[in-house]
Amino acid sequence: MSTVLKRLRDVMNSHDAERMAALFAEDYASSQPVHSGRTFGGRAQVAKNWTALFAAVPDLTVDLVSSSIDGNNHWGEWDWHGHHVDRSPFVMRGVTIMVVRDGLIAEARLYMEPIDTTGEDIDAAVRELTTRPPAEAS
Repeated sequence: MSTVLKRLRDVMNSHDAERMAALFAEDYASSQPVHSGRTFGGRAQVAKNWTALFAAVPDLTVDLVSSSIDGNNHWGEWDWHGHHVDRSPFVMRGVTIMVVRDGLIAEARLYMEPIDTTGEDIDAAVRELTTRPPAEAS
């Protein structure tokens, strides 16, 4: 298991955004390829993001399901779960690919998504993927 990802998991479970941010390089670069508008840079934004998340999900628990290292790339499969302050469930799962430099997370691509609770089966998902949306009116 990646030592960096293990440390990240442990700090996330401690709910300490400043300690968490300290695991990231000052010039950290984050991207979410499925959500291109969420790209950001810098350790300070990590602290800001996670301060908000820890406040919104006070019982957040993070599990590192699996991990792998390929050179400086540390792959992690995650399960994040807990409850929002209104007690509604919070569940996200996915994969992160992090580039580690000098023991710090220098870059990351996040493929984390909220769990779909609609119960849609594979046939419905394929129908949705293969149905063209109606043409927009000109």
